[in-house]
Amino acid sequence: MRILIVDDEEVALNSVKRLLKWRGIRNVEICDNGRDAIAKIKETDFDIVLLDLLMPEVDGLQVLESARPYRPHTEFIILTAIDDIPTTVKAIRLGAYDYLVKPVENDLLFLAIKRAYEHRGLLIGLSATAGDNKKKIPNAFSEIITQCPQMCSTLSYAQVMAGSGNPIMITGESGTGKELVAKGIHQAGPMSQGPFIAVNVSAIPATMFESQFFGHAKGAFTGAETPHRGYFEQADGGTIFLDEIGEMPIGLQTKLLRVLEEKSFYPLGASKPVWVDVRVISASNSNIEKACQEGNFRLDLLYRLKSVHIHLPPLRERLGDIPLLASHFLRKACSNYNKDVLGFSPEAMDLLNSRDYPGNVRELAQIIENAVLITDSNLILPGHLGMMSTAPSPLARQLCTLKENDEAHLVYVLTNANGDRGKVAQILGITVRQLQRKIAAMKKNPQWETILRDI
Repeated sequence: MRILIVDDEEVALNSVKRLLKWRGIRNVEICDNGRDAIAKIKETDFDIVLLDLLMPEVDGLQVLESARPYRPHTEFIILTAIDDIPTTVKAIRLGAYDYLVKPVENDLLFLAIKRAYEHRGLLIGLSATAGDNKKKIPNAFSEIITQCPQMCSTLSYAQVMAGSGNPIMITGESGTGKELVAKGIHQAGPMSQGPFIAVNVSAIPATMFESQFFGHAKGAFTGAETPHRGYFEQADGGTIFLDEIGEMPIGLQTKLLRVLEEKSFYPLGASKPVWVDVRVISASNSNIEKACQEGNFRLDLLYRLKSVHIHLPPLRERLGDIPLLASHFLRKACSNYNKDVLGFSPEAMDLLNSRDYPGNVRELAQIIENAVLITDSNLILPGHLGMMSTAPSPLARQLCTLKENDEAHLVYVLTNANGDRGKVAQILGITVRQLQRKIAAMKKNPQWETILRDI
């Protein structure tokens, strides 16, 4: 069991660490501030995080909110002196497994750790670790093509959270598949038999917001010759997906918040309210928290929408998915355009693997579709991709010293092991301490610093 203790008080850190080791838990790390804790959690797959709330600069709730989406199987146990019900509720809604008020009895602490560890095992069991691609992914998300461990874990977490029926916010760069995941959540949720209504919030003019979302009665305004059912009424008994929610004008957010709280609204020109039972899933590729700080997004609306937070990794971080997705889009394009292209040349696949894809999966799909249209042979060649070769990756094979070769191999193993230090040390035949010393030394080299920081 691997545990991280986060507390700004050195006495608390050391006493809990000694207590855990006395109970036989040897793999324990400590951290005295929230900012470093977020980085540690992102780079290391901890089983349990014991998290204090009151810390300067970045507090425990901020750590939980920032790190939880990246480690859906890590269980967070709050250890704090704050005995406050609203804070407890907020922590649980952000994904904390348990909330313990200091001073905590030793037996109670270990019981919470034991139960959290068992719960983690249950979540991991939902994502199959062997077999074909479909076995790794929950049925509701079977349309998503991936073999990336991080993506599979995220989908397993989404499957569990879908059953709650609570509002869910999905974040991620443009083209990462937020709407596809939203459809999967709808299928895995308690209202799967109802409609799924997807709305691009940024495409709705402010002057038409009320009419489009809440509908209107006949004669409500000039041209309203028939009554119109808005998006919320259309989604009654099902799910409404609000894409690009961060683009909603601040003046309209109050109206949306009122509907979410009261579950009713008045269509324009109507004298009677309409009551709806709708599950809300929202998505954004922008930093909503920053928008709140700048006064462009209501914090109370964010809390209402973000009962559960799911973050989708960009394509450049989805290890092994580019060849898988490229083959899928190749088959799809060949079927659409009645062409018989067998695959990619090694050089073309190398070129695909070297790209950053700022447009993510959507960009890759367009590249493959264009290549199928252009090619007049049975193979996709580099010239068909319309892509310039990028600078050689530091992971590429090249003439180098033995030391440089060892460093490249370490990064290769670390990347493919999804950052699991224990697994990497076992593969390399060294101790975790030796591995950590090698990584620390390599971080001093600008060639490796950025890569190692992101693993």
